[in-house]
Amino acid sequence: MTTDQKLAASIGERQSIRRYLPEPLERPVIERLLAAAMRAPSTHNRQPWRFAVLDDDASKRRLAEAMGERLRTDRTADGDDVKAIDADVSRSYARITGAPVVVVVCVDIRDMDHYPDDRRNGAEYLMAVQSTAMAAQNLLLAAQSEGLGACVMCAPLFCPDTVTDALELPREWTAQMLVTIGAPGRPGKERPRLPLGDIVSWPPHRRTPSSG
Repeated sequence: MTTDQKLAASIGERQSIRRYLPEPLERPVIERLLAAAMRAPSTHNRQPWRFAVLDDDASKRRLAEAMGERLRTDRTADGDDVKAIDADVSRSYARITGAPVVVVVCVDIRDMDHYPDDRRNGAEYLMAVQSTAMAAQNLLLAAQSEGLGACVMCAPLFCPDTVTDALELPREWTAQMLVTIGAPGRPGKERPRLPLGDIVSWPPHRRTPSSG
């Protein structure tokens, strides 16, 4: 199998894995994954991504408890059912603490360009977030190529300060997502994808029956 074929296979076979075997990951493996993440393209080559690696039980529990408390507070304020809140908090706790490794993917915009107006500053921030998301995708594909499972949890977007405080991260690191990683404990689910014809626009003269 050629390198291109291996890459295509990794992309096609990747699934979100939420249950893991209790096998720790060796540090060289984690570093290979992060090195692959850092090969992503970034705006102005500023590389705004930052990674906090949690591979010990204490830090994972601390994060899970802090995020669970914030989730409970927010959903209680929304007037949600107590049992539903309890189930949501328990599910989140289990996903974080049950993963051998949790990578907190953050963005740091200090090295991005800065302008006197909000419009361009907003664009710079969005470009930094896009760059960080591309690094996260590299991380997912690298895990797949290592025979590992991984899954993205976007909950930190709802409580970035909670994540920063729980892990004592630099204030400039804004949490974007958690990526849980480990040896798969059970298979992922095949998720259907929309047909190309529903999501792609071609110039009128390029539209053919095969595009639908």
